Amino acid sequence: MCEYMLYMFATSVFVSLHSQATSVVKFNGLNFSEWAEQVQFHLGVLDLDLALLSEKPVALTNVSSAEEKSFHKAWERSNRMRLMFMRMTVANNIKSTFNDIESAKEFMNSVNESSQFESADKSLVGTLMGTLTTTKFDGSRTMHEHIVKMTNIAARLKTM
Repeated sequence: MCEYMLYMFATSVFVSLHSQATSVVKFNGLNFSEWAEQVQFHLGVLDLDLALLSEKPVALTNVSSAEEKSFHKAWERSNRMRLMFMRMTVANNIKSTFNDIESAKEFMNSVNESSQFESADKSLVGTLMGTLTTTKFDGSRTMHEHIVKMTNIAARLKTM
């Protein structure tokens, strides 16, 4: 009975992890800031951010305390689940470049370094600024739709 309950718990965790991952934008090499923000949020909600918030604990020894063993176990689980989550949210064509990484923090740093986010973000900012400053109400849609469009552009710029 206990094994069955453990299996059901593990299954529900993986289903939740997968459903959260499907709602995160896939990292494609150009959208690091948006991807990283969504990954941080979802993993925080799932309480799997321990591996990113703290350094890898020292190796366990025979004299390790119960608290150290517990922290080590929690960190390892957080790291493993976080890596799975991040790998699920990276586009398949670039996923293979991160295969040998075993630390969630190292994975996030490698994705950051390999991304072209700065130039892409600057380009997108320029495009959005141009759209925001040149778009005029032309009567082709309602005033409400025009205001919503402009507000959305401003909100996107603000997050960048």
